[in-house]
Amino acid sequence: MKIKLNWMLLAFALAAFNVTQATAQLMPLEQQAQAALLSAKVLGHYSYRNIPLDDHLSSQIFDNYLKQLDSEKIFFLQADIDQFAYARNKLDDAILNENLSIPFGIYNLYQQRIAERYVYARSLLKKGFDFTKKESYQFTRKDAPWAKSEAKLNDLWRKRVKNDWLRLKLAGKDRKSIVETLDKRYQNALDSLSKVNSEDVFQQFMNAYAMSIDPHTNYFGVRASQEFDISMKLSLVGIGAELYDKDEYTTIKELLAGGPAALSGKLKPGDRIVGVGQGEVGPITDVMGWRIDDAVALIRGTEDSVVRLDVLPAEAGPDGTHKMVTLVRKKITLEKQAARKSIIDVKDRGVTRRIGVISLPEFYQDFAARLNGDKNYKSATRDVSRLLSELKKQKVDGILVDLRNNGGGSLDEAIELTGLFVGKGPVVQQRDSSGNITVDNDSDAVPAWTGPLGVLINRGSASASEIFTAAIQDYGRGVVIGETSFGKGTVQTVADLDQLVKNDKPEFGEVKMTIAQFFRINGGTTQQRGVTPDITLPSLSDKNDFGESTFDNALPWSQIKAADYKPDGNLSSIIPLLIASHDKRISHDRDFKYLEEDIADFNKMRRTNLISLNEAERRKEREAQEARDAYREKNGTSQSGKSVAAQAFQDDGMLSSERNLSTELAIEHANRNAKDILLGEAAHIVSDEARLLSSDSRLASSNLH
Repeated sequence: MKIKLNWMLLAFALAAFNVTQATAQLMPLEQQAQAALLSAKVLGHYSYRNIPLDDHLSSQIFDNYLKQLDSEKIFFLQADIDQFAYARNKLDDAILNENLSIPFGIYNLYQQRIAERYVYARSLLKKGFDFTKKESYQFTRKDAPWAKSEAKLNDLWRKRVKNDWLRLKLAGKDRKSIVETLDKRYQNALDSLSKVNSEDVFQQFMNAYAMSIDPHTNYFGVRASQEFDISMKLSLVGIGAELYDKDEYTTIKELLAGGPAALSGKLKPGDRIVGVGQGEVGPITDVMGWRIDDAVALIRGTEDSVVRLDVLPAEAGPDGTHKMVTLVRKKITLEKQAARKSIIDVKDRGVTRRIGVISLPEFYQDFAARLNGDKNYKSATRDVSRLLSELKKQKVDGILVDLRNNGGGSLDEAIELTGLFVGKGPVVQQRDSSGNITVDNDSDAVPAWTGPLGVLINRGSASASEIFTAAIQDYGRGVVIGETSFGKGTVQTVADLDQLVKNDKPEFGEVKMTIAQFFRINGGTTQQRGVTPDITLPSLSDKNDFGESTFDNALPWSQIKAADYKPDGNLSSIIPLLIASHDKRISHDRDFKYLEEDIADFNKMRRTNLISLNEAERRKEREAQEARDAYREKNGTSQSGKSVAAQAFQDDGMLSSERNLSTELAIEHANRNAKDILLGEAAHIVSDEARLLSSDSRLASSNLH
């Protein structure tokens, strides 16, 4: 009773910090406390790391929670952190005793601090700023200390707002327009606080707990579980429209080809959905001002069911005439996240080689459909197999698998996809928490592609991507190109908490937890070290700030005995030749040279971590960049004068939601269609590989089977 009373006193003490009524006090729900305890039991019994939920882990949860809430240290004061100190060793008790008052009390103060900051930010707009003053702004503050006084925090926010103003001024906006834009921006931030609910708070706190065990253990609330399921099976039941929040309206951004919305001919980008009704005659629910995910939940539903939309057309004013659109929900496949193909023609020494590129954003699989025996279940391997068949018919000379920023997905898909290129054999080894080692094999006896192969990776390639890439490298099957991968060498599974307690409806969510480590078939692991490419390309990522090795609680690198496998080939003799050709080619490539210059500038900016708030200095930087880009464009660079550094100085100062839709879509289109220099060079490397293999029959035969 005494412990429980202390919790209540702390929660009230935290709430007492409130100086305005800008935000409502959020309270935990009974089922959330139950879900927290159930999650702790599951993690305690089945997680790869058997870490007890005690005061030591509580301390880590505490630090992670504050980091998740205020990673840039721009809301809390040092005094707030000192006040929280009592809770450092009490979060384990909060979970085990089903009393979440403390984490919710911390969050309520966090929301209050956000409100105070944006109220202050709006007040600065009345005064304006002196842009002749020599001062700078630190744009990344994760390693900075908490502000020790409100005056210090005010000065930090003064600089933040000044930078927002200066960006708009440099983009040509006048004072009136700047004030209107920023005032609305900060007011929207304040308004968004009222849309936060207890599920959001619980989700963040539980992730702070889960990720204190290891970086890849997570908690998914009911809605987050549904989104995770959609991302794995790449399908949902809905109307086939991409929606976003624009000025409190649920707005159509894009219609998906073949979906009910597009086929109806009654909707278009920019249309605003202000009400949603279920069935032919169900009442219309007003969704004006709703969170986008809440509105989306109403629009989605069961297949072949009817949904009615109250729509304010894009061209209509706020008081314009609405129209009612009735649609039948259908299964929508998210093709943007699916595997896709393209062909790059590479000219080399009078010969043109066709390199087929397969871009794979993630290793997806519709587990439920496969389990139910659906022969057409969605699968990364099935899609890639189909694309390979199409590319072979198009007479490509080599294949490049692009796994950049592919964060992983299904382990089964990684294994089966490897089989498309190496055939039958071991792909990956797993070691569970008891030390038992199993070898996962692909059963396909005949590979789908036996020709020249390259795999393009970057720091964002993780988990299943690393399993596939490591196997291709260990088998000597293809050349790995890019930068060292993320370094995630652990295997996760998802436990449905509602299934465990036999709930009739979703209530408790899911826990994704680490259950094993995976190892390469050569016995090494990608954990922390990642997969090292055979040929390295320039990188914008910072290995000291991004990757498995940057997590304090990441599992260490280790090694086991190699699996029993036979390499398909040996590319070691041609790798030096490929590197020599690559080095020679990029030494004469202006685009590549410009890219390296931009990366160097970007890294310098990142190291400096300061941006000038002096208008003359910023204009000088901008003009220098414009002159640089003009020179590049005049001299034939295919980047259209747009460089990495230019984007930092030459922006419109607007948030995505503040631009008109046509402008935003044009920007997205331009980004999608910009020349991919690294992809082009990787295709050249695969072309070189094809040339070298074709010129040496012994090498070619060792890499074919």
